[in-house]
Amino acid sequence: MLIRLDPDSDTALFVQVADSIRMDAAAGRLRPGERLPAAREVAALLEINVHTVLHAYQELRDEGLIELRRGRGAVVTPQADALVALTHDIRAVVSRARASGLPAEALASLVKEIARENR
Repeated sequence: MLIRLDPDSDTALFVQVADSIRMDAAAGRLRPGERLPAAREVAALLEINVHTVLHAYQELRDEGLIELRRGRGAVVTPQADALVALTHDIRAVVSRARASGLPAEALASLVKEIARENR
């Protein structure tokens, strides 16, 4: 797992950490049952505050992508496999939208609206 941060970005560091882990899961680089490194270890490697990493882990827990287990740390859930499958579907939809000339912003707006309808 390689966590990528852009210190010059307006995006909060915890969001960047969570996004990087989420993308690794979507790409199949993280498998269900796999343990993430301890928050202290990640913080030390990235030279950021441990609470920043914990905030990212909590966001991923709230999404159901990881479980936080006492004594075992952060463990990837089976939802990672679903994310891989969805990524393939999304790539296909993006390709169809691009071929139809639909701008990415319009597609993103459509997805957000449909997600709101299905809450």
